[in-house]
Amino acid sequence: MRVSSAVCGVLLLVVGWQVGTWLFAPAHYILPSPYDVVSALSRQPIYLLENSLITLTEMVVGLVLGTGFGVGTAFATAAFPRLGKLVWPTLLILQAFPVFVLAPILVLWLGFGMASKVAMTTLIIFFPVASAFNDGLQRTERTILDAAALTQATHWQILLRLRVPLALPGLISGLRVAAPLAPLGAVIGEWVGASSGLGFVMVQANARMQTDTVFAAMAILAVLTLLSRLLIDRLTTGLTPWAVETEHSLPFLNPSRKHA
Repeated sequence: MRVSSAVCGVLLLVVGWQVGTWLFAPAHYILPSPYDVVSALSRQPIYLLENSLITLTEMVVGLVLGTGFGVGTAFATAAFPRLGKLVWPTLLILQAFPVFVLAPILVLWLGFGMASKVAMTTLIIFFPVASAFNDGLQRTERTILDAAALTQATHWQILLRLRVPLALPGLISGLRVAAPLAPLGAVIGEWVGASSGLGFVMVQANARMQTDTVFAAMAILAVLTLLSRLLIDRLTTGLTPWAVETEHSLPFLNPSRKHA
């Protein structure tokens, strides 16, 4: 994701928003203008900053834990196929539950502190990461596995030296999908029950009909979402050069490629 493209998209959105408020002149408590939102940000910078840092902490911790658990689960099910037959149906059932159903339960179990919000973020990150990495591990080309079997490589050697490296592009794709969801997990947990964080700011401001503050918190959350995606893009760029090199060096990875 290019920074310039993201900035242009945001600017177009803000300009359209401002023009819309000029043309239709909605009530301030229904739709504040971008100027009103900037004013709300400037009126209470410390308050918004403190709550933003809390949400950011929940995001980062949840992202790390969700990624770790997702990678570990996918690896374990690939290493022990019988375990995978038991684990994945259970995970699919859990994934079917809406996050708004799980959030109150997590608050009940873990309290109104940061733990329940981190747990919610971890759950939201876990599923796309685990699914993407597991899919990559299961889709290793049969031709490669057969060639490795001819060398009398063990199950663990094939897993660690072939399947895991070739599955890393899938894992990276899962991370790129999951990273923007981290703010969502944190804020949903804060909506259900919290005493701080951007979700708490939104709930309190909405109850007082301070819509400009709600939009200010949303703007900060949007920035955190874009930054999380940008960070993952930067950290993962160039980590799997063999994915392209392998495709060009092994013709059987690209069936459409014609042989001379």
